[in-house]
Amino acid sequence: MSGKDQLGLDIRALRNARKMTLDAFSQQLGRSIGWVSQVERGLSVPTMDDLRAIAGVFDVPMSMFFGTAHAPEVERGRIVRSKARRVIGAQESGLIETLISPDLTDDFEVVHSTFLPGAEMSEPIARPTTTEVGYLVSGQLDLWIDGDSFVVATGDSFRIRGNSYRWANPYDVPAVAVWVISPPVY
Repeated sequence: MSGKDQLGLDIRALRNARKMTLDAFSQQLGRSIGWVSQVERGLSVPTMDDLRAIAGVFDVPMSMFFGTAHAPEVERGRIVRSKARRVIGAQESGLIETLISPDLTDDFEVVHSTFLPGAEMSEPIARPTTTEVGYLVSGQLDLWIDGDSFVVATGDSFRIRGNSYRWANPYDVPAVAVWVISPPVY
């Protein structure tokens, strides 16, 4: 599978996860349905300006569309090497996220999150997901789900079902979590 094929599949997965029709998506981009369809099928390659617009429609960082390392054909879509994970999300908040899933074409995505010491998301958000499950691999994290406060420690897990949430790491060590998110949002 080529890079443009994977890009198209990821764009289609993001559109489907948001329950957006080709028509609605093409209108938001100011492009034809035919062009969007060709991009999703890997027949056309969007320009950088197109990718900026697509990232804006889906509210994802542009880095979502880059950063996949070349892998042997037999590994593509099956194996993600630790050094080849795609960096996703906004890193300025002290949260470093990488995509563990090979791509966004499943009904879920798996994300590796590192919450740096002192980092926090001070305003609650609610993402367009049905379910998110997190498992804290190491460290500690303060978590608020619908305003209820929790301290999550190594080995603990949590679930968010369409709730608003926020987090903080006021501790001296990074907190590392693995999240399963359905449907994919990045």
